[in-house]
Amino acid sequence: MKAGKLILASAALGLASVAAQAQSTDQLQQALAQAREAAAQAQAAARQAQAALEQALAAAERAQQSSAAAAPASQAASSSGLTISKGASSATLYGLIDVTLVNKNNVNAAGASQTSPQVAWFSGNRWGITGSHATGPGDDAIKAIFRLESEFESETGNMDTAGTIFNRDAWLGLESKTLGKLTFGRQNALARDPAASAVYGDPYGSAKASVEEGGYSNTNNFKQLIYYAGSANGTRINNGVVWKKAFSNGFVGGAAYSFGTVPDSFGTGSSKTGSLAYNGNGYTIAGFATSANIKNLTHQTYSFGGNVQINPMIRLNAGYFNYTAQQAAAFGDRKDTAWTLSTKLTPGGPFDYELGYQVMSASNAGLTGSGYVQNAYSDASAITATATGDRTTVYGSVFYHLDSVTEFYLAFDHLSTTDGYKAAQANGAMSQNELGLGMRFKF
Repeated sequence: MKAGKLILASAALGLASVAAQAQSTDQLQQALAQAREAAAQAQAAARQAQAALEQALAAAERAQQSSAAAAPASQAASSSGLTISKGASSATLYGLIDVTLVNKNNVNAAGASQTSPQVAWFSGNRWGITGSHATGPGDDAIKAIFRLESEFESETGNMDTAGTIFNRDAWLGLESKTLGKLTFGRQNALARDPAASAVYGDPYGSAKASVEEGGYSNTNNFKQLIYYAGSANGTRINNGVVWKKAFSNGFVGGAAYSFGTVPDSFGTGSSKTGSLAYNGNGYTIAGFATSANIKNLTHQTYSFGGNVQINPMIRLNAGYFNYTAQQAAAFGDRKDTAWTLSTKLTPGGPFDYELGYQVMSASNAGLTGSGYVQNAYSDASAITATATGDRTTVYGSVFYHLDSVTEFYLAFDHLSTTDGYKAAQANGAMSQNELGLGMRFKF
């Protein structure tokens, strides 16, 4: 349109110039005819320019639509959850649903088999709200952060912990590049997080150490290593203060303390953990040490391990745990050692494969009232008997990823025990097989 106007203006100027110099009517008419022709050419050029502009805009719109349609599913869902932002504040509603149909034997003392939906194999069903508020400008501004997270059972809709809605997380904290991440309240035991043993405990967690929560699988026979990464409150901590920081040189450090709640006894029921990890080029190493006071008896774990990315297809994970616990005076201390080896295969495409093996050797371990070996960090003040033996589990899985948030899996494990080691999951039998078929969806 601008080009057309310029041509019209030039034509007008030309007409004026010719008119001023014209010596006869014929010359004036000839100049007028030339001006009219120039104006017609200008209008035609303007119409062509407008048509070209409209075609360009239409082509750009088609290209944008084509690009959006061709974008990978992971890009379309790169940020899970529904986020609402206002100024310096944001909050995200998120969740995960995992349903599993399981077949297993020795589901009771009579050795019966059963096929039934059960508590999710890999991931506790959950929903939560997390958010942050930047208290100032710049990349290093301190942010107020929080998380509330609740677990439920998909097969019944019941709360995972009756009467406790936010049984997974209920914490508030501060975070910045300089400060790190400092959180207060109920949260993961630090030892099971990606700042510690989550990078080697099984093949399903993050390969790299970080300040995030999360680690280990859920309800199955190879879950048990997670108890060595526990606390006086189990695999999470109450009344907790946790600090984690990722340093620029590849190190990730952490420290945690959970306060006891026994009047006039500050330390009873308390836990403390320190962790250190290092992210190298294609590998990560990590470790932790925990000490907890349970009924004024000391429970302790130290552990170290890591993973290495052999090539784009193969990752290997390995770790070692050493656990000791004071028990009722008549029985002396419990001393366990455990180790694990696992791999994750990612050949490309929608499938990946996992395989793992773990051995837990318990020595002089306290028994529950039913005669089963207690989990690590259980109350050992009133035990009446002990046992020694090994617990071995081999497990594997195949995942099919429909997209970045929807996946199906087939998983199995085989548990076997020796000597006096009786596992509660096998109801006193010396072995158990489990086979699970499931689906997970993240939102």
